[in-house]
Amino acid sequence: MSKALLLALVVLLGGPVAHAAAPARLTVAVVSLADDPRYAPRRMERGYPGHPQGRAVQGVQLALDDAAFELDTAGLQLVLRDVVLPDAAALPKALADLKAAKVQHVVADLPLVELRQLVQSAPAALGGAMVFNTGLDDDSLRAQGCAAHLLHTLPSRHMASDALAQYLAARNWRKVLLLQGPEPGDALMGESFQRAAKRYGLKTTQSKPFKLSGDPRERDLASTRLLTGEREHEVVAVMDANGEFARTLPYATQWPRPVVGASGLVASAWHAQWERNGGPQLSRRFQKLAHRPMQAHDWAAWAAGRAVAAVLVDDPKAGVLQQLKKLRGGAVAIDGFKGPRLSFRAWDGQLRQPVFLSHIDGVVGVAPLEGVLHPKEVLDTLGVDEAESACQQHP
Repeated sequence: MSKALLLALVVLLGGPVAHAAAPARLTVAVVSLADDPRYAPRRMERGYPGHPQGRAVQGVQLALDDAAFELDTAGLQLVLRDVVLPDAAALPKALADLKAAKVQHVVADLPLVELRQLVQSAPAALGGAMVFNTGLDDDSLRAQGCAAHLLHTLPSRHMASDALAQYLAARNWRKVLLLQGPEPGDALMGESFQRAAKRYGLKTTQSKPFKLSGDPRERDLASTRLLTGEREHEVVAVMDANGEFARTLPYATQWPRPVVGASGLVASAWHAQWERNGGPQLSRRFQKLAHRPMQAHDWAAWAAGRAVAAVLVDDPKAGVLQQLKKLRGGAVAIDGFKGPRLSFRAWDGQLRQPVFLSHIDGVVGVAPLEGVLHPKEVLDTLGVDEAESACQQHP
């Protein structure tokens, strides 16, 4: 080919083609605990409603896969680092390794004590950090135990209770028999439900303790017919954090009454049978990746990964403190496949989101329910609103 012809072709094609710059490579770390009791084999086998059925790493990986195109367009590549701690004492070494790798975005899949340790240590250990809680609904993490760099994608316990109470009020099922177990988690569930019941005009007809025990003298405390013998109630609310008693209750009450709370009708961040807003496609992608149905904790892990990708795409040059302000200030939101775009609350770092009211086979309602009002944002009818918040750690 002559030089003149070659020159003509270059001009015709708009000049020499520049090679695309390699994308900036950033890492998201998922930190978990090897012997996490939430993933004990017996609990996993039982599959209690509301309990995680797999670790967060798969949900985060799906989020990074889903966001790959927009990240690439922004000149970024997000990769996943799976950090499994053999025990809590290994956390400082793990954080030192993450700092060496310049990691500042951490998804925490940890029990409460270890999560608090991570939240306390991460900013100094990593030179600035953004931590996502995807596995715990504990309201203390969003109140006195909150932190400016801590965000929550799983709905809080108060959000779940408000969703249930809204649904019961909308159905006019206002007389509630409350069954509560002896564990600390059961007490927290009961307190949260009573708070929500007061907000939405529900009446507790009776509150009764239940207990699973091998002692013959305590047999009556586990008898579903004896516990539900009074007739005044219209619905049974069971507060059972472990789930073992709750799953024996539906269709085993003395009178034909619906069961809600820890079994029967439950409030959840996600359901694999959600049929709207692109839900089936998201569930299918997760099923293909993880070989199990997408559950609430998986969705929360996926949402955390999507939030990291969204804030990086919004401004690839922003530092982690600026990113936190954008997320907690509502400047950056995500599509959670639930309808509205979802943003984080400035006061406690909680992701605003609709909550599904569902049973094992499908979704029967979505909270906030129609007719529930709020002066600014109806999603803030679920959980702790700004005026009620005890969190003082804003970014």
